[in-house]
Amino acid sequence: MKYAALLLLALALPVQAGSKIIATGGATSIEGAAGGGIVPWAVINGYASSEQWSVLAFNNNVGVDDFSLHTYGVAASYNNEWELSFTRQQFDLDTLGGDLQQDVIGLKYHIAGELLYSQLPQLSAGIQYKKHRNFALPSAVGAKDDSDIDYYLAASKVYFAAVAGRNLLLNATLRASRANQIGLLGFGSHSDNSYQWLVESSAAVLLTPQLAVGVEFRQKPNQLDFADEQHWRDIFAAWFINKNFSLVGGYVDLGRIAGFSEQQGYYLALEATW
Repeated sequence: MKYAALLLLALALPVQAGSKIIATGGATSIEGAAGGGIVPWAVINGYASSEQWSVLAFNNNVGVDDFSLHTYGVAASYNNEWELSFTRQQFDLDTLGGDLQQDVIGLKYHIAGELLYSQLPQLSAGIQYKKHRNFALPSAVGAKDDSDIDYYLAASKVYFAAVAGRNLLLNATLRASRANQIGLLGFGSHSDNSYQWLVESSAAVLLTPQLAVGVEFRQKPNQLDFADEQHWRDIFAAWFINKNFSLVGGYVDLGRIAGFSEQQGYYLALEATW
């Protein structure tokens, strides 16, 4: 029903989404920032350019062997410079029973450079304030805090005609975080509560101006003693149907989560922009 509502909303929108080129706002990641599925990029969401506003709604779902993650939220941008987002995440423990919930408030600022038309990559800095909504289970397995802030710096650049005549987008993100499983298992631990520097990366080929395929990698911390936390990977295809509507699907490999190994499955995201 959420997917259908987003689709109907996008098709009914009577206004232009903004003057940026299609696909340059990226998709919406599982934490609400513009980028790929699991990695924030330096791009600013939506299609707002000089002195324009853009607003969007999104719904993302990940399903792996023993868990499923549902995220939804809203975001806004101004002047292709500022991005603000709110995301609610629900992590269903399909095998164990129950769920974990978290809210994420994100803020991103476009520092310098341009995605398309400058030698300098687009550079953006962001923060994500995360607040766990039911902390009993994370606390029981050793997490120290129920809220924290991630900090990141991202660089994104499109290289024209770089792969068989197709445009290539490359992104690198450096994150400082204490989040266990992006915060769904709380933050830090009593034995290790320090920030860790983590590397994230993405590469995408634009087969057409509206269709992209790519891969992502996200390094993860490993602070909880009860279970190893492993890095994340995905392969995705993004279809920017128009400036009001996009669809992203992919395959994800989330490694070991809470003692359950080989967590692999699907990723699906829908976004409506105006």
